[in-house]
Amino acid sequence: MSVRIRRVYEAPESEDGVRVLVDRLWPRGVSKEAAHVDEWPKGLTPSTELRRWYHADEGSYEEFARRYEAELDEPEAAELVDHVRQLASKGGVTLLTASKHPEKSHAAVLAHLLEA
Repeated sequence: MSVRIRRVYEAPESEDGVRVLVDRLWPRGVSKEAAHVDEWPKGLTPSTELRRWYHADEGSYEEFARRYEAELDEPEAAELVDHVRQLASKGGVTLLTASKHPEKSHAAVLAHLLEA
């Protein structure tokens, strides 16, 4: 299984596989054509409340990850996690985010969960 994380602003690569946007909001300054997004499952994204809490620097990345994983255990999100996991098992998935620090973002939490 192959799961990659890339910024949506980076040009697509042949080894990206299925390109899945994992941000709730469409990234600024990127057209849908330029992004080459195959899927945009908004139910996989952190809740607005959790996203605002984390971006306000009110908690640690570890606490954010714990809370986000709890959200991903909810039935709708869990179904989407399974779907993306199936895509990854068939040929790879690239999780796309606008985050400036993808390694400390929800995309990293999701990638870890998908690979587990």
